[in-house]
Amino acid sequence: MGGRATAGRGPRTPLSRERVLRAALELADERGLDALTMRELGRRLGVEAMSLYNHVAGKDDVLDGMLDLVVAEIDLPAGDVEWREAMLRRAVSAREAFTAHPWASLLLDSRESSGPGRMRYFEWVIGTLRRAGFSVELALRAFSAIDSYVYGFRRQKTNMAAGEGGSQEMAEAFLSAIPADEFPYLLEVTRHMMQVGYDEDADFAFGLGLILDGLERARDASPGV
Repeated sequence: MGGRATAGRGPRTPLSRERVLRAALELADERGLDALTMRELGRRLGVEAMSLYNHVAGKDDVLDGMLDLVVAEIDLPAGDVEWREAMLRRAVSAREAFTAHPWASLLLDSRESSGPGRMRYFEWVIGTLRRAGFSVELALRAFSAIDSYVYGFRRQKTNMAAGEGGSQEMAEAFLSAIPADEFPYLLEVTRHMMQVGYDEDADFAFGLGLILDGLERARDASPGV
């Protein structure tokens, strides 16, 4: 009798903290943070919400754990990598992680509590800059400048993608609506982009390079502490 009752079923994967956090991450990626409740998370895992509390302390613990999973995706080069290259690789990788998890960048800076992964991430960034000769104050400003650019770039591109159809017909219609005598430079730029296309990676690298150049000059001009 017992064999017939379980025929065709494999053993249920047991709950674990990792499984709960991964499910929460997938739910937030698909439907946003507003959809993430303990009840919905339990439904996704096929258990009662109360079962989750054997593995996580509550929603705050889930959010901290999710952020740790995201920052674990970010490339943090070893200490022998020169600071500019390290910051470049970290920023490019962070942009990729925050594109894959659009909710994460807003949450990262708004949480009052931190999981161990997030603390290691902050420690790596500050430590890399301090060992490169940045003062405490300048390291903090460098961290803020780089991350403001990473976050802002991603959000700007997300908003642009949401507001454009992407068709050649729409681009041509926009171009034809520009009065050439009033907006000659706008017309010039629009035509250029239609001809050569837009290289998002090159655009990101250009802006990041300017920031790193400025930070290097600021470090060299600072007495350092």
